[in-house]
Amino acid sequence: MLRFFLIALAIFVGSQFSLNAQQKNPLEAKNPILQKAWVDSVYQNLTLDEKIGQLFMADVFSSKGKPAENNLAALIKNYHIGGIIFSKGGPGRQAKMHNRLQEKAKVPLLIGMDAEWGLAMRLDSTYSFPWNMTLGAIQDPDLIYEAGKQIAKHNKRLGVHFNFAPVVDVNINPANPIIGNRSFGENVQKITQQAIAFMQGMHSENVLSSAKHFPGHGDTHTDSHKSLPFLDFTRQRLDSVELFPFRELIKNGVSSIMVGHLNVPALQEDNIPTSLSKAVITDLLKTRYQYKGLIFTDALNMRGVADFDEPGEIDLAAFKAGNDILLISENIPAAHQRLKAAYVEKEITEERLAHSVKKILMAKYKAGLHEYKPIKLEGLHEDLNAHENDVIYEELIEKAITLIKNDKAILPVQDLEKKKIAYVKLGEDSGEAFLKTLNKYTQVDEVKADSLSELLEKLKAYNLVIVGHHTDNANPWKSYKYTLNEKIWLYEIARKNEVILASFARPYSIIDLKTTININAIILGYQNSKLAQEKVAQAIFGGLSVQGKLPVSLGKEFPEGTGFILSKVHRLSYGMPESVGMRSINFKEIDSILNDMVKKKMAPGAQVLIARKGRVVYDKNVGFHTYEKKKPVTSQSIYDLASLTKILATLPLVMEQYEKGILNLDTTLAELIEDFKDSNKANIDVKSMLSHYAQLKAWIPFYIGTLDSLTNKASKKYFRKERDLLHNIQVADKMFMRTDYADTLFNIIKESPLRTKKNYKYSDLPYYILKHYLEEYYEQSLADLTQKHFYEPLGANFTGYLPLNRFKKQQITPSEDDNYWREQRVQGYVHDQGAAMQGGVGGHAGLFSNANDVAKLMQVYLNGGTYGGKRFFKPSTISSFNTCYYCDEDVRRGVGFDKPQLGTIGPTCGCLSMNSFGHSGFTGTYAWADPEEQIVYVFLSNRTFPDAGNRLLITEDVRTKIQAIIYKAIIN
Repeated sequence: MLRFFLIALAIFVGSQFSLNAQQKNPLEAKNPILQKAWVDSVYQNLTLDEKIGQLFMADVFSSKGKPAENNLAALIKNYHIGGIIFSKGGPGRQAKMHNRLQEKAKVPLLIGMDAEWGLAMRLDSTYSFPWNMTLGAIQDPDLIYEAGKQIAKHNKRLGVHFNFAPVVDVNINPANPIIGNRSFGENVQKITQQAIAFMQGMHSENVLSSAKHFPGHGDTHTDSHKSLPFLDFTRQRLDSVELFPFRELIKNGVSSIMVGHLNVPALQEDNIPTSLSKAVITDLLKTRYQYKGLIFTDALNMRGVADFDEPGEIDLAAFKAGNDILLISENIPAAHQRLKAAYVEKEITEERLAHSVKKILMAKYKAGLHEYKPIKLEGLHEDLNAHENDVIYEELIEKAITLIKNDKAILPVQDLEKKKIAYVKLGEDSGEAFLKTLNKYTQVDEVKADSLSELLEKLKAYNLVIVGHHTDNANPWKSYKYTLNEKIWLYEIARKNEVILASFARPYSIIDLKTTININAIILGYQNSKLAQEKVAQAIFGGLSVQGKLPVSLGKEFPEGTGFILSKVHRLSYGMPESVGMRSINFKEIDSILNDMVKKKMAPGAQVLIARKGRVVYDKNVGFHTYEKKKPVTSQSIYDLASLTKILATLPLVMEQYEKGILNLDTTLAELIEDFKDSNKANIDVKSMLSHYAQLKAWIPFYIGTLDSLTNKASKKYFRKERDLLHNIQVADKMFMRTDYADTLFNIIKESPLRTKKNYKYSDLPYYILKHYLEEYYEQSLADLTQKHFYEPLGANFTGYLPLNRFKKQQITPSEDDNYWREQRVQGYVHDQGAAMQGGVGGHAGLFSNANDVAKLMQVYLNGGTYGGKRFFKPSTISSFNTCYYCDEDVRRGVGFDKPQLGTIGPTCGCLSMNSFGHSGFTGTYAWADPEEQIVYVFLSNRTFPDAGNRLLITEDVRTKIQAIIYKAIIN
């Protein structure tokens, strides 16, 4: 924020100076003596024709190829033009054309571009940063400085010396057809501050700036490209509004001013464009404001000036008015001839000509053209689309999001278990990224209809409607208004439903609604880029804080500066690794490992998610559901979590009871379950059992007892193909087990002998026992308990037991081709045989989910028990269960949670905190959380498909190798 203070101070101090105070020449280089020597030397060696030629900057489209280049080459040869403004095309074509044209020039050409929001304003295959109106919502000028700096880097890399930016027009008029989103807003002080920050960012990379469009193009409904706008304001109004930003940028060293084609009677007596007015340019800008930088005309082929006189005469008038560079003359040969004639006839003096030409040469020196080097073509595309752009762009979009209405504090959306949410899309452009991100938080259904009545009928099934208004994001001039039908539909939806409106259009679109009285919340993303959609969706659910302020007034209801501050509610957000102190480049190593995993058939595919500080920074889906490669893994693919069930289903319920005082770590099985009072397990307590220190057997292969002794297949004694009263436990497709066998399982466990040695031995049996206890205590299924207590409040809609009850089979990855018991492909049914024999609902296995939902549950633990504004556990509870009570060289486990190894072999990379915890699963799953580095790591695969004997994923240490890379990626 230091730069913010310095900019504000500069504006305040600058405003105290006399208008006649001497201004430093912004074109002066670090070594003015050497600069002057070079300028004087070059000027003395120029002919009159060459001097006049320096005044012209011609335009060229690299997209038009050789014919356009040849025309420009002729202007360089015959008329010695001093500069080029590149327009539409591509960076590679422009760079090559630039190098060839520079070779033809006696004095290196000054190159300019309109790159207000980046080179993408004119070029394909280049980066587009947010428009100024979006930046205007940001409250931190340091971020706007970074935007200017990054855009300048791109300009410099492409050999552009002058970026015709920033736009400092004060956009008071919502109907302005040409400025609009190109303006920072309507608050004079704020936009001045923001423009200075942007300008200083450009200057930090030695790219020259240009404040435009002097004396101010913001409060008009006319496009100067088509006709001459008329600004009928008093001088007092102009001084306090339109002219203020220009004065302040002059005091802060703006390299140039571009003069617009405007009719401003208060500044000039004659009814001519300001770009041709001596009163505006010489008397006001150069004399009164003491401006010494370059002065550009706006393009002289625009109708706002071109209709005023003949080509050549217009150029002469512009030069005599005080302009230094004549931008995009309609006819350079005619203009060159007319200026030369005026010189010969002493209508233009040598002193006047030298004044402008030497300023142009000063600018060339400052831009480094005294040591001109051609553009390096190698790596150009990569340099212009570097990863650092994404990092900056992300932060800009996040900080711009603005909440202008929030009745009843509806945002962020909470109490997800009580919400049934619909999404309705308005506008012509896609809202795909928005909807996809909404669904990362909870189930949000897109509702479509052919008529309003049909839509309203469908929406009766929902108690919250999110409406997205998506317009074309190609450029700032695209249509942003609602159609008449959309306005009617939105009004009626809001009249009958609780509505959140997310606008991805120019903010003025809200004025077009006439009334927003029934809309509960309005949140602005300003642009319809994919990232803006993702970020607004995150803000709606509290994954991000909201800090933006409205840069313009939207009628009386929403004045400039409106903006509710919205704090995060400890839900996951999604973004770049750099935003949480990690290096993206390291994650490419993870990509390689995953690709190698699929190639070598360690697993058909996988989901991998990495989060730090509550932000998901890596979310990758690789491979396919099977080696047949018919269905690729997506974020909505669902995996059998295997033993992750223990810490994501059973353990949370136990912790909840611990917190309520229903049980404690010393509670014995005899106290929990009546049937255990007379068993050999009566005195086993919760702590030793969940620490795997209770002498329980590691595993009991229950299914073997159901095999036919002769065929070694599932016995008809226990199974039927159809469900009936006696066979009501489904273990697989068309495979139903005897209902009473559930009691047999429990009795087998109860009667099982204890191991003789009192030491650590991992066992599934505690979770069979706890499932029995919990279901008996609550008189509900574990499946229902976990949904109600955890998954629904978390918005973990992909998580749960018995996935075929909620999802299509094709969405679930198969876990094995079972040829030894079930004799079928196991898909949608739990892989673990013991859990299958419990109807798919086991305490140790049976849970299905995707990586994103698993991360939510792990984040609850990492957050100290909170998520989405709800407290599920106290931090002390998590600490109690995350403690190793029997730790020695052989024991590492906490109470339910696995812990890092004490030696060299174990479940982790061995490179993370001993406070970390997690679990792994037989099917190739893994979830780990580290409170010290605030990292959540989730790995889901079906490595057991088609054969559980495939242990390559384990022997190659894929999961822990990835974990090591995660820690290697940490910067701070």
